[in-house]
Amino acid sequence: MPFPKTNPSLERALADKGYNDPTPVQAAVLDTDAIDRDLLVSAQTGSGKTVAYGLAMASTLLGGAERFGSPREPLALIIAPTRELALQVNRELIWLYGPAGARVVSCVGGMDVRREQRALEDGCHIVVGTPGRLRDHLERGRLDTSKMKVVVLDEADEMLDLGFREDLEFILDATPEERRTLLFSATLPKNIVALARRYQRDAHRIDTLVENQSHGDIEYRAIRCAPNEVELATVNLLRFYESRGTMVFCHTREAVRHLHASLVERGFAAVALSGELSQSERSHALQALRDGRARVCVATDVAARGIDLPDLGLVIHFDLSNDHETLLHRSGRTGRAGRKGVCVMLVPYTRRRKAERLIDQAGIDVTWGGPPSADDIRKLDRERFMQDPIFSEESTEEDIAAARLLMEQKSAEEIANALARFHRSRLPAPEEVFDPGEDRGPRQRKDKREREDDRAGGGKSWGRGSSEDGAYGSSEDMVWFRMSVGRRNNADPRWLLPIICRLGHVTKKEIGSIKIFDSESKFQIAKSHAPKFAASVRKTNDEDIRIEPADAPHGGKDFGGKGPGGKGPGGKGPGGKPWGAKSWDGPKPKGPRGKSEFSDRRDTKERGDFSERKGPREDRGPREGKPAYEGKKPGAHKGSKDHKGPKDFKGPKDFKGPKDFKGPKDKKRPSDKRR
Repeated sequence: MPFPKTNPSLERALADKGYNDPTPVQAAVLDTDAIDRDLLVSAQTGSGKTVAYGLAMASTLLGGAERFGSPREPLALIIAPTRELALQVNRELIWLYGPAGARVVSCVGGMDVRREQRALEDGCHIVVGTPGRLRDHLERGRLDTSKMKVVVLDEADEMLDLGFREDLEFILDATPEERRTLLFSATLPKNIVALARRYQRDAHRIDTLVENQSHGDIEYRAIRCAPNEVELATVNLLRFYESRGTMVFCHTREAVRHLHASLVERGFAAVALSGELSQSERSHALQALRDGRARVCVATDVAARGIDLPDLGLVIHFDLSNDHETLLHRSGRTGRAGRKGVCVMLVPYTRRRKAERLIDQAGIDVTWGGPPSADDIRKLDRERFMQDPIFSEESTEEDIAAARLLMEQKSAEEIANALARFHRSRLPAPEEVFDPGEDRGPRQRKDKREREDDRAGGGKSWGRGSSEDGAYGSSEDMVWFRMSVGRRNNADPRWLLPIICRLGHVTKKEIGSIKIFDSESKFQIAKSHAPKFAASVRKTNDEDIRIEPADAPHGGKDFGGKGPGGKGPGGKGPGGKPWGAKSWDGPKPKGPRGKSEFSDRRDTKERGDFSERKGPREDRGPREGKPAYEGKKPGAHKGSKDHKGPKDFKGPKDFKGPKDFKGPKDKKRPSDKRR
């Protein structure tokens, strides 16, 4: 469908840029119901919102004219949350309104304030800026809003999340009441609707997406990986896809710095983008991505908001987002303006439940899989090498002369080997990564009646449970391994357990009993995970700690698996005592009162038979060889003649109590000096 009829100057600009068919949001704002009205628009990221509100405000700014008059007071104000997005909007409006003779000025933080002041004094038609810098210009009287006809809030939800509500209200209150207000947002939470209700008049609602709908041009993938191999999986993903533009999202600035340094060290052309960079550094980083000098951008969520990079075909979630809205915003950096893209979520097996919750809330279809292996990447490298344009490009005379010289001095095999080595030397080496495999799924919890039946039948178990309910309980479900660390090395399950998980890429759920001996320790691994565990420890074994299969141990100090309440090593056992001191085998059977299972080891005749004792002491006869109690008065008993009670006790003669205590005579308090 071609663009609806609009201003002739804008039609020429769209034709020069190759815009033939409008996106859904662009067609909606040009509908007859939306002309010259306030708009409340929700559209997915990358759907062409900048061009959409540029077209929507043309009828108000130009009317029937094709060109603007001489620049004086600004007629339109566009507010964006970040510097990068504001500068991007500035560039878009320059080419869109260029044929109409518009003068567009940007006012963003980190730029020269005096240059912006001179530009505003010289006059302009459209101002694009960030909330903080625009408010500063308003308070200093540099920005005149008396002739303002249109105000646009781009990415309004992000501006409120960043705490710009007060600045936005200050700016909107300073503009004329008869203005048009266009509010564009990827989502419409309650605070956005409340803001629109306060500052818009009879707004026309445009919703071009279903709630939580994902991009149709984005392929979503979730990659399982070990928690300590997220960085290695990122390296293999970059090598596997070889996209011309990639965005990697991290939570913190520190994570951005670390990952960026690691990628650069491996040979990737990468740049970093975070809030700690100056405006000049950010501009150079984005320009390197646009020029093709860099192919990977490691960024935080806020720094990358609204950035539109050419040929950005891959988005990697190095850290999982905190909510599904952030997930959709991140993913919207690719698949823009009809282009295809891939979004990859790196999911450590310890965070799988969170990833599944985010996916369900976002309403996206995800393909699960393991990280690309080094062999897969090398196979792709060979295929790409054979399809390299270097073999099909036309040769020059200089190329032919160099080729003949090589053929005279080197054999064909030597030349081919040298070419292959040269091609491989330019590529970062792939990493050996581990695929944790499919998850066992959620544990099936018994209902209340089944648990009561188990307790009544004595079926309660203090181990890991039986294999029927999906846990690892019997010895047939476990495989023994040994570790070259024992009591002589101060072995303790509190630090052995993390080492086993890290080296073998397993979780606590797959680890059974741990037995510590003098020079070694033995532990159990679930049989279903034993092959992968053995393969992982073979790759990660070092000289200090060696792990290998072993036979079932005999003796040793036992630190059992999960006990009551699902506690593992380091948890609490019965009575609140810590697990690990002794293995817990459940309550021990007891015979009649006073007779334990060890009673045969002692002489019961010396202790007498306590099983027939019933009732209080005084109801039974006197002890053998001792007279019965005859009701003597308390205190009638006296010990030896030399013994004296507490009343006769006296301390040393020279001892004085606290009342007689006196401190040094010459000691003065600090307060006395001040007096």
